[in-house]
Amino acid sequence: MAAPRLVSVLGSTGSIGVSTLDVIARHPQDFAVYALAAHSSVDSMLEQCLQHRPKYAVMMDQDSAERLQKKLPAACGTEVLHGEDALASVASAAEVDSVMAAIVGAAGLPSTLAAARAGKTVLLANKESLVMGGHLLMQAVRESGARLLPIDSEHNAIFQCMPVDEQARPGRDGVSKVLLTASGGPFRTWTGEQMREATPDQACAHPNWSMGRKISVDSASLMNKGLEFIEACWIFDLSPELVDVVVHPQSIIHSMVQYLDGSVLAQLGNPDMRTPIAYGLGWPKRLASGVAPLDLVATARLDFAAPDESRFPCLRLARESVAAGGTAMAVCNAANEVAVAAFLGGRIRFTDIPVLIEGVLEQLPAVEPTTLAVVETADNEARALAAALLVDMTGQPLEVTLA
Repeated sequence: MAAPRLVSVLGSTGSIGVSTLDVIARHPQDFAVYALAAHSSVDSMLEQCLQHRPKYAVMMDQDSAERLQKKLPAACGTEVLHGEDALASVASAAEVDSVMAAIVGAAGLPSTLAAARAGKTVLLANKESLVMGGHLLMQAVRESGARLLPIDSEHNAIFQCMPVDEQARPGRDGVSKVLLTASGGPFRTWTGEQMREATPDQACAHPNWSMGRKISVDSASLMNKGLEFIEACWIFDLSPELVDVVVHPQSIIHSMVQYLDGSVLAQLGNPDMRTPIAYGLGWPKRLASGVAPLDLVATARLDFAAPDESRFPCLRLARESVAAGGTAMAVCNAANEVAVAAFLGGRIRFTDIPVLIEGVLEQLPAVEPTTLAVVETADNEARALAAALLVDMTGQPLEVTLA
């Protein structure tokens, strides 16, 4: 019997990380946890370490690491590390087979790059890695022979519907278009005036998916779909005109691929992230995920509509950043992260999010993202400019964390 494959789960205390550990626990003969990584959720990390007994646990700051180390019993056998270097180390360690890249936001890019450069099977749930550094990440995948398996439900669906080789490299033979589905979020039927008065709790009340607050707001604004649009162009080597967004409120069809012969292949399933996670972990085999099978009779109907970019301008801004190229996508992502944080903190209205992003994109020229340092500089400049524009909008300063 083959030894279990070793997995590093980066972002283990978030929703994707928790679902990943759930799937791993269902297949102890196939997988074992090498490392867990989280930002500062000490108590959640403690529970995960006691259950999964990883070799390493990584916290982003020293204080959280020290508190975790004190709480961990010696018998657990887990060594606690902290900081970005430790994160990159557990992502690229020789023993590791697969890396679940699920750290939210720009913070996930360096460790995802480290895993790709080390030739790992990268289970990509951190879309910002491609939005910010798509050129660098895809180059690393090609040069190292790494496998990149998308975990976002939409990209995982596209991957399942496209021709793929033994290295998990998608092909485009016969493909005419990719149809990226969007639920439309909680404000799908709201007017612009209603959205202007929306609260953070309302924005985070997604009708189909259970997600963290940042990604929930992105789903409400359709920026999440904009980021996924950028991600699809990178993963599947598609020009923007070959990707369409289709609003599908039921979130049953996770995305589709249209072929030259008129065929449209779709991947369907209940809205549960354990399905794409199990697909990524087991590829090319299929694994039980714990997700109930889809009942098409109970589903009864499937609806589709074109997105309304006048009410949801974030989707337009993401498309424009692809057209601009270079670091424009990283700037768009950074400005969005600042804007969403400001909205969740009660500093701006929901409808101010695209206003702030567009202001940053208009003022920062795109440059060629030749190195990670160039991307991080663009990210920092965008955050600083967004913070300055926020002062103009609110009259109050905002503390912004830079890379």
